[in-house]
Amino acid sequence: MRSILLPKSLVAALGAVALLGLGAQNATAAQPSAIATVAASDDSAEARFLEFADLISQSCAPRVFDGVAALSSASLAATATAEPTPDPPLPVLVDPVPLSSTEQCAAQRHQTRIGKAFSGAGAATYDEMRTKLTKLNYPAARIHRMPDFSGEPVARLDLRVGAEQLALEVTHIGNGVMVEAFGAPQGVSVTEVRLKRQLDEPSF
Repeated sequence: MRSILLPKSLVAALGAVALLGLGAQNATAAQPSAIATVAASDDSAEARFLEFADLISQSCAPRVFDGVAALSSASLAATATAEPTPDPPLPVLVDPVPLSSTEQCAAQRHQTRIGKAFSGAGAATYDEMRTKLTKLNYPAARIHRMPDFSGEPVARLDLRVGAEQLALEVTHIGNGVMVEAFGAPQGVSVTEVRLKRQLDEPSF
């Protein structure tokens, strides 16, 4: 059988095409891997947050007979109501809702740990604030940027788990932060809750 001799230029061109094909395959294979890594990181951060949020909620939970009394009161109130009225459509901005005693207790725990972390160190930019909050096990997906206050960064934390309504607004002031707790209705972003600006000095 006769061997077919190809020109050197053609051989080089075919080799380049083969290498490009392999490179494209490797790049395509690497993309899902990178996406999977980011997703796993987000899941891990959320799991850590849920773990310590549950510990805080348990430490703030009322005693059993207090809970029974609260349920009984709620049941009587529901029975006394004549007919339920449909919920009105939510506006672009909504007012905060009241926090339960358990949520108020949990808010104080979160405020204390955040205040201590920022005390004396501060965060000149939103990115610095966000980085510090993620190091405190608050997932990036739960941190939302708000308009700056007098040039200082502001972030809101969505701490709602299940039927809870707890959220925080963290404002950097000087060498500390002001942390305000509020109730965010279900189905509404924490950025859509209307808050009155607190002008007091930070307590941390």
